[in-house]
Amino acid sequence: MSTPNPSSPATADRSLRGLLFLLATIAGVSVANIYYNQPLLDNFRQSFPTGASWVGAVPAVTQLGYAAGMLLLAPLGDRFDRRRLILLQIVGMCIALVVAAAAPTLTVLIGASLAIGVLATIAQQAVPFAAELAPPAERGHAVGTVMSGLLLGILLARTAAGLVAEYFGWRAVFAVSVVALLVLAVVIILRLPKSQPTSTLPYGKLLVSMWHLIVEHRALREASLTGAAMFGAFSIFWSVLALLLAGAPFHLGPQAAGLFGIVGAAGAMAAPLAGKFADKRGPQSIITVSIALVAISFVVFGASAKSIAGLVVGVIILDIGVQAAQISNQSRIYALKPDARSRVNTVYMVAYFIGGAFGSGVGAFVWPMFGWLGVSVAGLAFAGLAAWNHLALPARAKRQGLL
Repeated sequence: MSTPNPSSPATADRSLRGLLFLLATIAGVSVANIYYNQPLLDNFRQSFPTGASWVGAVPAVTQLGYAAGMLLLAPLGDRFDRRRLILLQIVGMCIALVVAAAAPTLTVLIGASLAIGVLATIAQQAVPFAAELAPPAERGHAVGTVMSGLLLGILLARTAAGLVAEYFGWRAVFAVSVVALLVLAVVIILRLPKSQPTSTLPYGKLLVSMWHLIVEHRALREASLTGAAMFGAFSIFWSVLALLLAGAPFHLGPQAAGLFGIVGAAGAMAAPLAGKFADKRGPQSIITVSIALVAISFVVFGASAKSIAGLVVGVIILDIGVQAAQISNQSRIYALKPDARSRVNTVYMVAYFIGGAFGSGVGAFVWPMFGWLGVSVAGLAFAGLAAWNHLALPARAKRQGLL
């Protein structure tokens, strides 16, 4: 029997698949931490009744923290070994999670949530790492594979949090996450290779260079605003769902809200497929279809204030639309400047999560004033903004000879 050649294409392909699976796991386990709180809002309200009106600040500051972490930490992936950065952030994340689990007041929980958001940018070291490892002709598929892990983390985080909170209380959710991160750190030490830095710029200039990337690349600006609007729509729905289900006619707890994450996982399964289409046909048409799907989902939501079945259908459509657009946008921007992928990714993801935080804030504002129909209209408006940016602005610039 012949010994397999470790340098053969088949062996190299298996090795790449294994690394992509590990990076997908890193992305999913880390990013899940910024979504655990969404199905727990009613639990927070019961634990901290004097600050009940402020519980919506927990998911909002978590996403703002993620945007800040993207800006301040993610660019370091171009300057330093990403493996080392991932491990250091895991240590910080575990400390923040312990504080959240033991929080005596809502103010402490909000502060810990901000830190969790900042440190959860571990996920954004994993995605550019995948783009670096894959051949150019397979970059979209590689990014889609890792993003499927990230998206499963986003969606199943709600399910896991709901189940744990139902039987052990909301504080146990953060404690369990500490254990998961420590196990992951051991696997990273054993299996993940070091990355090769692509820049020698000092930290200050590394941050300033991102502004030059924004000015230089119109495609980056367009993708960033489209992504922000799409994630804003996504966050409007998910930040309010637990409150809708807690009231009449459902009267359901965090477990039911979390189980919707399993339904939304259909969108994550579409991510690698979207990446393959982006590799073959280009991302523009996929983004257009994705925006249409998000708009349709909020029409379905608007008609489903009292229907679990309608909400389930809407969630599937929403998540497929948002995730397909995300993969296509990232496949597009990673080709712009290969030696600055962490910084390009930072620009995009900062805008993306600012959009998410804004969407959560809009949801928290609209819900008590206008109810579920108002939330659905707000989500539709975000989809309209994405369509205007993706279709109307480029068409106008083309007519004016700017493209």
